[in-house]
Amino acid sequence: MQFASRKKRLVSNLKTELYAEPLQFYGQPPLENISLSEFEAFAVDRLRLLKTVENLGVSMVKRGDPYSSKLDSELKALNFPYRADVEETEKRRKDHISHFILRLAYCQTEDLRRWFIQQEVDLFRHRFKALTPKQKLEFLHRNNLQYNTISGEEKEQLKDELLNSSHSVSGVSLESDFYKVPFQDALDLVRTRKVYLREGYAYIPQSEIVAIVLNDFRTRLSKALALTARSLPAVHSDERLQPLLNHLSHSYFGQDYSGQKNVGKISLEQIDSLAGKSFPLCMRQLHKALRENHHLRYGGRMQYGLFLKGIGLSLEQALQFWKMEFIQGKVDADKFDKAFAYNIRHMFGKEGKRADYTPYSCMKVILSNPPSQGDYHGCPFRHSDPELLKQKLQFYKVSPSGVNQILELVKGMHYQLACQKYFELTHNVEDSTFSLSHPNQYFIESQKLLGGGKDVKRETETPQRSQENSAARGPSAAREPAAVESQHLAEMTANLERDFKDF
Repeated sequence: MQFASRKKRLVSNLKTELYAEPLQFYGQPPLENISLSEFEAFAVDRLRLLKTVENLGVSMVKRGDPYSSKLDSELKALNFPYRADVEETEKRRKDHISHFILRLAYCQTEDLRRWFIQQEVDLFRHRFKALTPKQKLEFLHRNNLQYNTISGEEKEQLKDELLNSSHSVSGVSLESDFYKVPFQDALDLVRTRKVYLREGYAYIPQSEIVAIVLNDFRTRLSKALALTARSLPAVHSDERLQPLLNHLSHSYFGQDYSGQKNVGKISLEQIDSLAGKSFPLCMRQLHKALRENHHLRYGGRMQYGLFLKGIGLSLEQALQFWKMEFIQGKVDADKFDKAFAYNIRHMFGKEGKRADYTPYSCMKVILSNPPSQGDYHGCPFRHSDPELLKQKLQFYKVSPSGVNQILELVKGMHYQLACQKYFELTHNVEDSTFSLSHPNQYFIESQKLLGGGKDVKRETETPQRSQENSAARGPSAAREPAAVESQHLAEMTANLERDFKDF
């Protein structure tokens, strides 16, 4: 009992110390016990916050007032700290714990680590800038960044050099504080000639000290994620946490687009026309490959088949659609019924564990099961070679300036935003009013735009196939594995899908 009491006092003292300040480097992990429901709720809210940070960072100027205002609103809505002058212990606790939860989820691959670091750094920048000059100096000293402001006498002595060397920094005057920092800690500012150098020290205006702090935060977080990755085997041994952490790194929190409300809304004859007008690039690519090769491998069939289910294709239509296409290749009707029909029925929850599969979200397409040679699934913005992606965009008549905008977003690893830009360019809209996170969402928004706000209607006449689908049909891909292996793969996928749905 005495040990338990001592532990409670220790945790209480640490909480008081950690959450007394408005901002931290997340050097001390949380020690308290929390419930699984709180664990999940905190993680989901922080993930939503970081996705907002990503979207705002691309669509707005990061230092602008609209950016700050929108981000403050999101912080407030999700119950995170958003004002440095207010004591918000519970909000700071949530901020602290949720950061460490996402470290566990986002340390698993290099792509995940890069994305997490970038969003956390942007969020940190926003919150550091909200601190008062006194709070900034206290923060530096508290985290062993022993940078001090220069005295008024030294400032007066160096006033001409300080102002001339900082002319590229807006709003700098002698009324601003200047920090004296070893030049090796300010290499980015030295390279861009924003600071005065003297005797091995850089004189940094207060508005630019954030660059030094961010560099230190980025370095610490990168090292921490590498250490966290080493401890993953121990974490994954906990059956409660492993599926939850895996789910978080592929998370999608929007509509599931299961297709139940849309069954029968489209006919098979419409698919070619819709592919050219309203399919996202990933599905357009799969459709084109299927029409040309009369075959898709398992990953492509799952990704495209669930998408078609989501836009309204019924089980009977799906069986007819895939069979008509496959028998034009090297698969006869009997082979299709034995080896492939099971997968399609399984996809619709009619076989195996009868799980109701939902269409893949953008995050799942981007982060899971990358395509290999001969595959056509995945995200073209994430998995295509830049030159090949450029050729695809040009083939679909995207303007040269539009191609450059998309490639720039891809270069910055903003794959969903690149797809949204593709939507805007192919639909001739300046700024789409939604945040893209799902291929089926792309389709619905496209149909609303093309139909004046109405959903897709079933056509009575068969439209002409688009130019891309009337191209010469290439040779079929290699034969699919036997039915037993196909059934086994479907069972494995069902188990994974069930795990994702449970959380």
